[in-house]
Amino acid sequence: MYYVNQEQIAVRLATIPEITEALSVLAANWKGDLLQGLAQERALHLAIETVTDVGSYLIDGFIMRDASSYEDIVEITAGEGVFPGELQDTLVELVKLRRAIVQDYYAWPRAELHPLTKTLIEALPAFKSAVEGYLEREL
Repeated sequence: MYYVNQEQIAVRLATIPEITEALSVLAANWKGDLLQGLAQERALHLAIETVTDVGSYLIDGFIMRDASSYEDIVEITAGEGVFPGELQDTLVELVKLRRAIVQDYYAWPRAELHPLTKTLIEALPAFKSAVEGYLEREL
């Protein structure tokens, strides 16, 4: 029997509607000012952390192979059927932003609307639903 920390997964998945709402408002009202740029950066960062945290809990709980990178977390969980394959490319693209946002933040183009801002409005809720469905099936 596996020990899957469903409580921590649920807490993290519960942030997705707020992140999605923020991304939606930003995309609809983008002017490229500093506050919007910082808000977008933070929303993307929260999306990255949510996806990787949930993936890590799933990998640990279901004793999947160890991940060697953030991209690997997405690839392992996709390979295990946690979410549909069509989400994989978007989620890999998302987690690849982590270095730029967390380490190279001084060079982040804050005045630009990042293409993932619009894409994640649908992708994040799909990820949430897929993870919840996976947990129902596997547990």
